[in-house]
Amino acid sequence: MLWLGKKTSTTWFFSIGSKSRRPACSKERFQVASTCARTMSAGIVVGVMAGVLVLILLIWFISTWNRLVRLEENVNKSWADIDVLLKQRYDMIPNLVNIVKGYASHEKEIFEQFALARQTAAGCLAQGDVKGVGAAEGTLAGLMPRINMVAEQYPELKADTSFVNIQNQLVSIENQVSDRREFYNASATNWNAAIQMIPTSIVAGMKGAMRRDLFEVTDPVQREAVQIQF
Repeated sequence: MLWLGKKTSTTWFFSIGSKSRRPACSKERFQVASTCARTMSAGIVVGVMAGVLVLILLIWFISTWNRLVRLEENVNKSWADIDVLLKQRYDMIPNLVNIVKGYASHEKEIFEQFALARQTAAGCLAQGDVKGVGAAEGTLAGLMPRINMVAEQYPELKADTSFVNIQNQLVSIENQVSDRREFYNASATNWNAAIQMIPTSIVAGMKGAMRRDLFEVTDPVQREAVQIQF
């Protein structure tokens, strides 16, 4: 009976001890769970913020890229409009020279200079060399008054219908080129400014954007419309 009593007493002791440790374990588990929950919440917040930031950067990148594409297309289109007119002009110049040759074949120097200037201008135009075209246009503009001086010496040439028609067409083309040159230079200026501004310059660098030359005629005479003198 005494042994049974001791056994019962020991069992009761361990039972009491186990019950007394349960609240401490539950508290530790709660703290661990709370810590994990806070860590997960912080991770979710950071992840959401990172996702929003990436989305904002992506939207900015796409919109900036598209704006640069639009600006570049404006430059290309405005130059294409000038290109068409200049090609017409360069095609008409030989006809003008040939008409003058029929009346003043001895003016060989002028005709050679005209041919060289036209060839240079056409070559620069084909290569898209805006500065080269501007320089060649200045040379051609300087030669046009000399053609007028030759025409003054030959009344028959001044009265030639073909000569007068070509001169009038050249004047019309030059006026159109002057108008479109302003639009091109404005578009090129906007493009050049955009690709240098931060942070747009980052996207421009990834796009391989390059500065565009302005169409500036080196000879001041070219800034004025070609005048026909009778």
